[in-house]
This record gives sequence, structure tokens and C-alpha cells, in this order.
Amino acid sequence: MRILLIEDDDKIQAFVSKGFQHERYTVDIASSGNEGLELWQNHRYDAVVLDIMLPGISGIKILKQMRNKGDITPVLILSAKATVDDRVVGLEAGADDYLIKPFSFTELAARLHAITRRRNPGQHKGKNATTLYAGDVHIDLLRRTVFRGNNKIELQPREFALLELMMRNPNRPLTKTLILERIWNYNFDPQTNIVDVLVCRLRNKIDAGYDKKLIQTMRGVGYVFRAHE
Repeated sequence: MRILLIEDDDKIQAFVSKGFQHERYTVDIASSGNEGLELWQNHRYDAVVLDIMLPGISGIKILKQMRNKGDITPVLILSAKATVDDRVVGLEAGADDYLIKPFSFTELAARLHAITRRRNPGQHKGKNATTLYAGDVHIDLLRRTVFRGNNKIELQPREFALLELMMRNPNRPLTKTLILERIWNYNFDPQTNIVDVLVCRLRNKIDAGYDKKLIQTMRGVGYVFRAHE
């Protein structure tokens, strides 16, 4: 799971980051509102831990801006502002939970697990999953976004459809006939190289610059997405 921590206190950054890394999470840290907003806009996160009082843009303004754009990433506010009114403001702005400082990491982790389960009850499971992971690539089927590691990749509609097909069938060879049926709805071979061209375009975007090539050709068979050896 990949977490964005937007917090300007160095000690809290270190404490939370160490705890999440122990849980084997990837943690990106922003020390100001502007930095946090930029990371949030340019990367895909499974959850966000957000302070309210930040240099630059406040946490509440960041949250409202992202919710107004339709971003539904689970958000837990972590703040020293402890009144009932403060908590109401945070929750009404779009937060999924609100935890008051000082806090225990155990409670923070438990609350974060709870809001990610509620927001994504079927994630990663079955044919109705809205987010797919294979190797270091993940795609969000609702937002139509693709990342390899931290790098966002822009795909055309058929490129996206082919990547989704491959990631739903990792390490399984896909014939050209199957790809024609699924991507173009052809039930015959049009005797063209359209599959090869599409695979080449997708490969150039997914594998370019990486030592590990995920999209591989199986001569006489078709193509395969190698999520692992």
C-alpha cells in the first residue's frame, strides 16, 4: 500500500514513516500544503494522512479541492485541533476519519486500515476489482490512470484496454486471436498487423527505460505480461 503523509513536524514524519515502513508500506512525505497537493495530483495513493495546520495551503483547503475534483482516496486527518467543531469541519470537508495528536501508531494504523477497507471493499479481488496490480504496474479502472512505480503513464483507450486485459491475465500467454476478440470485437483474423502495432505502442510506454521488460513476445503463440518470473 502506498501512503501520502502531509505533515510539517519532523518528529511526527519520522515516527509515522518508520511505523508504515515496518508494515511494508511505501510512504511519500510532504512538509507543506503546496508540496502535498502537488504529490496528490501527480501520483496515485491508497490513502492519505493529512495534517490541518500546514505551511502554505491548509489541509482543509487541500481536501476540499481534491474532493471537488472527484478524488475519493481515503483520507485520515491527523491534527492537534481537538474540539468537536474542528472534527466536524474536517469530516464535512471530506475526511474519512479524524485522529487527534498525540496519538499511538497502533491506533493510526488500525484507523487507516478501516477506512481503506470501507472505501475499497473489493479492491484487488475478482473480476470487479477497480484497481489492478501486476509487478510494479498498477492501473485505476475508475480514474483511467496507469503508473509504473512512481511514474504516471498516459495511454490511449485501446492501449489501456490491452494493458487491462494483460494485467487480468498475468504470466498467461494471450494469442493474437484473443486480443482481436477482446480489443476490437473481431471474431475473425483481418489479416493485418494491428495487434503487433498496438502491442509495440504499449510496450514502448510501459517498458521503455526499464531493465525488466514486462510485455514479452512468445513466438508462435502471442504475448505475455510477465508480472514475475
